Amino acid sequence: KLTSLALQPVITPELVQGRVQLKCSYSPPFPEPPVQYRVLWSRLSSPGKREQVHHETTPQSFSYVEMDGANLRLGDTVFCTVTAFRRGTPEQQSLPEDSKGFYAGIKFLPESLEITEDGKEHVLTVLSTVPIACPGQDDFCKITLQLSTEDLGKSSQAPGPPDIALSACQVDLLPEPCSGSGCAAATVTVTAVTDFAQDGNRGSRISAEPVSPGDLLWRAYTPRDVKVTVRDLPTGNCYSFTDPHIITFDGWRYDNYKIGTFLLCRSDSRAFEVHVRQWDCGGHRSATACNCGVAAQ
Repeated sequence: KLTSLALQPVITPELVQGRVQLKCSYSPPFPEPPVQYRVLWSRLSSPGKREQVHHETTPQSFSYVEMDGANLRLGDTVFCTVTAFRRGTPEQQSLPEDSKGFYAGIKFLPESLEITEDGKEHVLTVLSTVPIACPGQDDFCKITLQLSTEDLGKSSQAPGPPDIALSACQVDLLPEPCSGSGCAAATVTVTAVTDFAQDGNRGSRISAEPVSPGDLLWRAYTPRDVKVTVRDLPTGNCYSFTDPHIITFDGWRYDNYKIGTFLLCRSDSRAFEVHVRQWDCGGHRSATACNCGVAAQ
């Protein structure tokens, strides 16, 4: 009779003799007579479709499969399905039980970002869900990822200059013991470029690519991109033009016909100020001064 035994299969990554393995563990029914387990490994080949990659029958409460770069590759979502039956009566088996899908590869956390042109730094974590293997004895163990940004613009516009800036162009993933969160992690900060342009909300993406990895598993693997939406913030402007007419940030208008060096603007909150130099440009006919120099800190 088909029954559910609450085997609760779970996939965890392990490094076994320098090779990346996935382990499917399940809880044996207790106290039950000795049972065998049929373990079926599969990968998501397209949305909603699975492809079988390995199966075995074992008395153990676990099963291993190797991430070999052929049957199982980085970027795959992997499942194990476990059925139990008593020895000698394989036709009397339990209901097959599925593990949750295990994504093997690089994850970005968060998977997408929505940020504002306010100069704030947003932390992006780069996480490997599989262990970093050392291909040779002399090699320093790490995977280096080259990061790049691309402006997606708006659908009506051609892509323009990058709308986001990263704190680093490369990150190194160094091996550490696998835990619930992953097997290696690095962080990078993302900031929206304050461009003083009212260009609406724009989309950008961050891409990562392994740099000449020694490990075969990492070759020809491109992690998923991170989508970043940058929200426009109106920025203040102040002006000093012609025979200096001045318009302040809050829209007040002044004239300053004097000759000399003046403080045009100073921030109360940070080390930022702008000086202007004005000089006689009216000659004998009129006493008029014009901007002839500017200095900004």
